Amino acid sequence: MMNRTAPLEMTALEFRAAGYRLVDQIAEWLDAMPNGPVVRDESPADVRRALGADCGLPESGSDAQTLLDEAARLVFDHSLFNGHPRFFGYITSSPAPIGALGDLLASAVNQNVGAWRLAPMATEIEAQTIRWIAELIGFPAGSGGLLVSGGNMANFVCFLAARAAAAEHVRTSGLQTMATRLRVYASTETHTWIQKAADLFGIGTDAIRWIAVDEQQRMDVAALDRQIAADVADGELPFLVVGTAGSVGTGVVDPLAEMARVCRRHHVWFHVDGAYGALAARVPGAPESLLALSEADSVAVDPHKWLYAPLEAGCALVRRPPDLLRAFSYHPAYYHFDHDVTNFFDYGPQNSRGFRALKVWLALRHVGRSGYMKMIADDMRLSRALHSLVQQHPDFEAMTQHLSISTFRYIPRDLRSTASTPETDEYLQRLNQEVLTRVERGGEAFLSNAMVGGRFALRACIVNFRTSMNDVEALPPLLARIGHEADEALRAM
Repeated sequence: MMNRTAPLEMTALEFRAAGYRLVDQIAEWLDAMPNGPVVRDESPADVRRALGADCGLPESGSDAQTLLDEAARLVFDHSLFNGHPRFFGYITSSPAPIGALGDLLASAVNQNVGAWRLAPMATEIEAQTIRWIAELIGFPAGSGGLLVSGGNMANFVCFLAARAAAAEHVRTSGLQTMATRLRVYASTETHTWIQKAADLFGIGTDAIRWIAVDEQQRMDVAALDRQIAADVADGELPFLVVGTAGSVGTGVVDPLAEMARVCRRHHVWFHVDGAYGALAARVPGAPESLLALSEADSVAVDPHKWLYAPLEAGCALVRRPPDLLRAFSYHPAYYHFDHDVTNFFDYGPQNSRGFRALKVWLALRHVGRSGYMKMIADDMRLSRALHSLVQQHPDFEAMTQHLSISTFRYIPRDLRSTASTPETDEYLQRLNQEVLTRVERGGEAFLSNAMVGGRFALRACIVNFRTSMNDVEALPPLLARIGHEADEALRAM
């Protein structure tokens, strides 16, 4: 029988040549990227034209090296670079280079980390990584969890664990058999994952009790306590309270310790969405409330945020690992796997799972606890410095600063005295929207926005080990110049 040579195969020599060339190209790009634009001002049509998006599937193949050269050119020339030192837009970090190399290694070995037998070392590396993440944020020893795609999925996993803990029979008989309605409690600042979870997992978005926030946008714990008591009195079943450890808009942290006490008193599962802020829990200068993460029943954490892992990497942590088994484990006859080891298909929704842990594990070992404490502390310090700069600048109104997020707005000096009037406030909303649009298109920096007290705010978030004080100091004068240009343009209309 003749040996088979598949079109996809590459010889060791071919792979080495292509790989070395690609690594060289990436290294050169990493060196040059901080001095170039964060993004280019391109329309969707421009990007599709560069790609040749209208072309059909090729009938025959092309040389691998040529294709890699083309792919590198396309992504280097037509992407938004969240690793750029002046990317302040979203809670997406600069990716650790060792994590990128880890992804290459993980893809080459191609482990399915669903069952231990299919991925013995990868499974053990993931288990160790989860223990290290729990240790890093102060979550109890003996806790468990798994890596998932990101914050939404980590929160979903914990949501389902809480539902199973309160009403395990729902897995077999369904929600329609329940005589009482399930209730979940979240503040009005909670990320939209909670609506998705309520929708996807059958309780409906009307089951969410939206709890008011105080003037700092933190959950009103007294209101939470009253609402749970009222629902219990009405014969309903509270099963989940969600605390936020670093809101998407402003980075605010809920009063987690007080929320934990309310949950214990009412015997309700306490979950913390710490996708952003949980990893700062043990960092000097972080909000003291983060220390109460240790009292939660579950926590969602995103290594692709403040552990600087390349996308995708989320982590669901639970205080009691059997709670995940109760929510997810099934053993059909065609499964023939060992039961005295960790099989991650028992702990979450996926059967086929990639080796996400390697990039996180490598980076944790590369810099250690002290390295991460320093980088996260630096991000928060730089955010506070930016907030101080906009406070001192005559063209800005500083609004909020929490964790590594600062919010503020541009106000022309001649409008400062009337900024609180409805007419001026409406104009400032439009003006700051225009400022943001111009900044994002200009490529010199990239910000996003938040709504603070009903006002449109410019939002700068720093989860970026490449950002320096020089980048922070350059931002206010850049925004002031763009704000002046936008104001002139709007007034001339």
